[in-house]
Amino acid sequence: MSTGPQSPAYDRRTVPRGGPLRPLYDLLYRLLRWIGAHVQGFYRAVGAFLIIGLVVVMVAAVGFATLAERVMAGDTLHADESILRMMERMGAPWLDAVALEVTALGARVVVWMVVLIASVFLWHSRHHYSAALLWVSMVGAGFVNTALKVAFDRPRPDVFPWRTEHVGLASFPSGHAMTSIVVYGTLAFLIARLAPTRFLRRITWALAILVILLIGWSRLYLGVHYPSDVLAGFVMGAAWAVICGLGIEAVRYFRSRRPTVVVEEKDLEPGGPVAPPDPA
Repeated sequence: MSTGPQSPAYDRRTVPRGGPLRPLYDLLYRLLRWIGAHVQGFYRAVGAFLIIGLVVVMVAAVGFATLAERVMAGDTLHADESILRMMERMGAPWLDAVALEVTALGARVVVWMVVLIASVFLWHSRHHYSAALLWVSMVGAGFVNTALKVAFDRPRPDVFPWRTEHVGLASFPSGHAMTSIVVYGTLAFLIARLAPTRFLRRITWALAILVILLIGWSRLYLGVHYPSDVLAGFVMGAAWAVICGLGIEAVRYFRSRRPTVVVEEKDLEPGGPVAPPDPA
């Protein structure tokens, strides 16, 4: 049976793709097949695939710029303050303690420790590109968030006294929200990609989403961010996480074009396809 780039068996997985994301997976692998048929070489193919990530970021940037324009003009201020007033009424000593613990999951020291431990495990288990992905996603998110905070320089909210003393730079966008979706979203992608069953993949994503949402909630409850800050952090964090995820997926798909990748990145996905090498 043929296993060339045009073959139906070329990108077939042992774990069927199904559920509500099936159309997105189908679109993804149609694009990979098209690139495989028209672009030669490992790095060229991966680079062509990353263009899709750039498109995603451009779309997110348009939405972000629209939101930022409305935020800086004060259009969201009423809704922002109304939600924060609701958070103020929720106040309770035990909830204060919970929020402080949850928000720590998005703090720099904690996320750097998570990235360090996870990358050491990935490196020693021969998932070198996956480890590199974690560092690229984290470092990139830090630069992007800092640049945006400096550019917009939005003051922190003063709707009610903050329930924490640890506050960083400007308010917009939320660094905790952006970092959480980049780090925990990327980790969920890497873990779910290697999980042997659909149940484990779903649990992985469910836990990651729960942690991300709770971190966003904690920033509002503590009074140190407006809801629009958190939403903007989620939007840009998701865009950056997507482009990083697309990069590792392209490496997985085209890895047979560069034999050293197959050796270095062992079992990118259990049972996943290995594209046949280029005739050249």
